[in-house]
Amino acid sequence: MPTTEEILSAARAAGFDHAGMLVPGDLAFLPEVREMCATGKCGKYGQCWTCPPGCGTLEALREQASAFPRGVLLQSTGTLEDDFDVDTMMETERIHKERFLRFVAWLRANAPRSMPMSAGACTICKACTYPDAPCRFPDRAIPSMEACGLLVSDVCTKAGLAYYYGPRTITYSSCALFD
Repeated sequence: MPTTEEILSAARAAGFDHAGMLVPGDLAFLPEVREMCATGKCGKYGQCWTCPPGCGTLEALREQASAFPRGVLLQSTGTLEDDFDVDTMMETERIHKERFLRFVAWLRANAPRSMPMSAGACTICKACTYPDAPCRFPDRAIPSMEACGLLVSDVCTKAGLAYYYGPRTITYSSCALFD
């Protein structure tokens, strides 16, 4: 089982800008957050294995999370040229997801079990197989924190990290629970 320092060192090695430890029992899996998914603003609800309802019920996710004693929140922050710098937003998201996949690979090699939760919807495939066929990449496809019912700003507070790092910044957050 990796130590806290080993976890934080692996987060730094993966390139994250910020990392903080979590107590999984402190996490609130909120139906209100899942209801935001159901409004369909991102277009992935009912379209993807890693989004509701494909990622499982809130009750099942809560039960799965309750089995883990520790967790870590990982963040990548980008600096925007202006408030509408979509290119930097998208590039920061891409970099964050690459970092998170590297970290999850390390975690899975060093911890017997884990429950990773990413930032935003899965972007691995152009078209998801949901619900007609199994996921093509079950080891890489990770549900988002929001799909799991987590309010990201609350998780940041519980990990002792900021949710907002100032004007002209964008921050993506992911977390992983583990033994």
